[in-house]
Amino acid sequence: MSPAGVQEGDDAGEVVHPWLDHHQKELDAGALFVLKSKGSWLHCGYHLTTSIVAPALLSLPYAFTFLGWAGGIICLVIGALVTFYSYNLISLVLEHHAQMDNRHLRFRDMAHDIMGPRWGKFYVGPIQFMVCYGAVVACTLLGGECLKTIYLLSKPDGTMKLYEFVIIFGCLMLVLVQVPSFHSLRHINMVSLVLSLLYSACATGGSIYIGLSSKGTEKDYSLAGDTPTRIFGFFNAIAIIATTFGNGIIPEIQATLAPPVKGKMFKGLCVCYAVVVVTYFSVAISGYWAFGNQADALLLSNFLVDGKALVPKWFILMTNMFTILQLSAVGVVRISLSCAHSGICDGGNLRRTNCFWAGLSAAY
Repeated sequence: MSPAGVQEGDDAGEVVHPWLDHHQKELDAGALFVLKSKGSWLHCGYHLTTSIVAPALLSLPYAFTFLGWAGGIICLVIGALVTFYSYNLISLVLEHHAQMDNRHLRFRDMAHDIMGPRWGKFYVGPIQFMVCYGAVVACTLLGGECLKTIYLLSKPDGTMKLYEFVIIFGCLMLVLVQVPSFHSLRHINMVSLVLSLLYSACATGGSIYIGLSSKGTEKDYSLAGDTPTRIFGFFNAIAIIATTFGNGIIPEIQATLAPPVKGKMFKGLCVCYAVVVVTYFSVAISGYWAFGNQADALLLSNFLVDGKALVPKWFILMTNMFTILQLSAVGVVRISLSCAHSGICDGGNLRRTNCFWAGLSAAY
């Protein structure tokens, strides 16, 4: 016997909802992308981890340079507690509406009920699209920079430019982005979770190695600059920490869960924040301890000083490779959702036009 409002599909274990919202008669490609509700709480944990834990965490030691030890750790703890609570609260609201046969699959659908159809379509939807697409651009640029770092380590006198590596990374995303549904990303996101642990461990280990050796710069934990510089630096640090904890796709992730969804999202959040605590705090504390207020915006940049590697080259290559692979997973999640929310995709989620637009967005 299927739950109310749910019909079982032809495939074994597949749950297909014949509705999206009371105000939508047909399912568009954006809804179909998140509508395959076959995931478990563990799959949910994979999706949440990939959407939150990204190489942006390598900027946390830089944020500490504007906050100091006490301020940095306090802000990290507050960021973790506030976001965990808010994400869990959103999931409870979504569960409540699902029990009333009005399951919200996207933030845009939530905004339709809360703020009205026009606000949901023309305000919340575009903002979510811009956030996802901005994350894609950042991932692509950072992926290109990591590829260039590997290239220069192996060929110091190389002449290839950054834009060429950005194109190469974009081609990788062009292949990975051709997925029929969010649920299909579960295996990629599981690998992404492992990769985030690996490059965080490498960043932490490299920082400790340099900090214990005489190769690194002299440690200075004082707040540099005059008063205006410190004020702007404080807000910059808060923005960095807030960004690293940000997640704008909670409803889409919860929509992949197989009914009943009660309690599954909380377990997924626990998996995600276990990874968050391990990676964020280890990288932030070890990086700031090793380099002090000389920590760069990207921690891996501190491993190279004037072209000289402070750790073995193979270690830098390995760390950058882990980072590149995880960036591709993060980028695929964002570009897939941004394409689905943009309105350029419509009809079935496997239509040729939708595959074309997804590929074009990734390439762009």
